[in-house]
Amino acid sequence: MMALIKKAAKGAAGEAAETVKFLAGVAGVWAVIVTLLFAPFHIPSESMQPSLEVGDRVLVSKWSYGYSRHSLPLGMGYLFPENWNARLFARNPARGDIVVFRSPESRKNIIKRVIGLPGDVVTLRDGRLYINGELVQRDYVETLRYRAHEGPVVEVAVYEEHLPGAAEPHLIFERGDDYRWDNSGPYVVPEGYVFLMGDNRDSSTDSRVAQPMGPGYVRLSEVVGRAQTVIFTLKRCRREEGLHCPSGRVWRGL
Repeated sequence: MMALIKKAAKGAAGEAAETVKFLAGVAGVWAVIVTLLFAPFHIPSESMQPSLEVGDRVLVSKWSYGYSRHSLPLGMGYLFPENWNARLFARNPARGDIVVFRSPESRKNIIKRVIGLPGDVVTLRDGRLYINGELVQRDYVETLRYRAHEGPVVEVAVYEEHLPGAAEPHLIFERGDDYRWDNSGPYVVPEGYVFLMGDNRDSSTDSRVAQPMGPGYVRLSEVVGRAQTVIFTLKRCRREEGLHCPSGRVWRGL
């Protein structure tokens, strides 16, 4: 009987060891994927509407701009010294890219669009965007109303914005041309940094706001990767007459 018990215990211990090895292998594969290849991120706010909605799950490519300490998952990059800003296989984002970066203030991931590159001068006058002294073209599309995440109904003008050098235009929301930061700048983007803005221009705290209230200029080593596609969304808006409610948010490219 004792022999049988010992044999059973030995078998159970062997199975447990195999299970631990399997789980360690899975964790290792996951760590490699989310560090070097892809990682999912969720959208918590309306600052990137209409490109991204609250609840969207976005797939971000980690290799797009190279790797820094913030490429590591679960905030492990903060285990390194704060002045460790090296990047491997470094490449700068292109103007118009949607990027995820790690906020040094909140230690959270934030997503915005690249507006200014190192050396650019970004200015806002009466709600209009200027880059290096040139007015950025925007074409009126429509006016719509939607229910904000917090509850109230918001009316916005939708424009198609054409950033210089961007691969293609994108849509932005404007509540008006006399809101916060609609007359601000000039912002001179330092070397090693980018200037980011949300597509929902009057509902975004971005590089127009200096630290600690906003991110200010974003260091390139804090950029985690490029948002490639909306995988799916976990939030559905309520259909209401006369209010905009986006749909079709599964495997939609950005």
